Amino acid sequence: MGRLTGGDPSLLRRINSAVVLHALRGAGSPTLTDLTRLTGLSRPTVEGVIEGLIEAGLVSESVPEEGEARRQGRPARRFRFRVEAGHLLGVEIGPHRVAALVSGLDGRIIGAGSREVSESASADDRLERVRQVIADVLRRAGVPRTNLRAVGVGSPGIVETDGTVRLGTALPGWTGLPLGQRLQRSFRCPVLVENDANAAAVAEHWKGSAKDSDDVVFVLAGLSPGAGALIGGRLHRGFGGAAGEIGALHLLGREATPEKLLSTTDEPLHPLDEHAVAQVFTLAKQGDARAQAAVERFIQRLVHDVAALVLALDPELVVVGGWAAGIDGVLDPLRDELARYCLRPPRVALSLLREAAVATGALRLALDHVEEELFAVESTVTARR
Repeated sequence: MGRLTGGDPSLLRRINSAVVLHALRGAGSPTLTDLTRLTGLSRPTVEGVIEGLIEAGLVSESVPEEGEARRQGRPARRFRFRVEAGHLLGVEIGPHRVAALVSGLDGRIIGAGSREVSESASADDRLERVRQVIADVLRRAGVPRTNLRAVGVGSPGIVETDGTVRLGTALPGWTGLPLGQRLQRSFRCPVLVENDANAAAVAEHWKGSAKDSDDVVFVLAGLSPGAGALIGGRLHRGFGGAAGEIGALHLLGREATPEKLLSTTDEPLHPLDEHAVAQVFTLAKQGDARAQAAVERFIQRLVHDVAALVLALDPELVVVGGWAAGIDGVLDPLRDELARYCLRPPRVALSLLREAAVATGALRLALDHVEEELFAVESTVTARR
């Protein structure tokens, strides 16, 4: 795939290339006349830019439809953006599974796969499982690894901008892991690592419940809930990448840990894993009074933690995802609690993407990176004004 920002001697030509490429991506198979109208550029300019984009491998000439050829004789040349000129990968690394999605440059998913992994797996074993999933997905999609242009990764923990997990208590051996560096060894393209809740928030804004909202809190509800936030449509990571870590709120003067909240006995729940918690929820549905009380405590803690974040950010929408999103009755208590404290309570909805949210968000982050590379001329123009 050609780079439009590195070797062109003319800034004006790069500007024109970005304008034409934008128009091509949104117009299907336009003619030169169409592109002239859409961009406001002269026909010779558009024609010259198109030839350059064809040489860069980003654009190709479309074959005219048979009916068009019969009606018009020699049809006008049509062009299309080559979504197959590069591919993107979105990866989720979770406690119990790893997953991957692959797409073309338009973000349309053409391959997907996942594998289970033990919650107690070492960092090396978990990363090996990630490599296996990626290799399998790329093979089945027919995508050479060399054709990848960016890889996005969603992982639990507080993630530095260089892809190092500064703190990650959900996965063994994750704290201090140079995750981006480790994964980069397998690719020739950039690898972008992001917190899983942040990635899921991006996904819901792209393809899920938050498509029509720019101020959003996404709650990744689990044993230790986390949240991602979009403010004005942009991901809010915070100064140190720790924004949305609501799972730590119990440390602020609250002694009840998740092990105690979900216990159906006088002893803390041990081991505290999703299998054990699922059994508590099953007992609650069967009418066990102590299990029902445990589930109620868990929901109330989740509701209070989310309410604290909502009061700080004042979002338009709260999206609840993660495995706890399947708990019966989690939305109504959350709506009631927010109505008590918020001057204008946000809407509350369940995730539409469910378990695909993190990998989908990671894919969108990879797409954002490639689009910034293709259209970096825009920031150059802004800087020169």
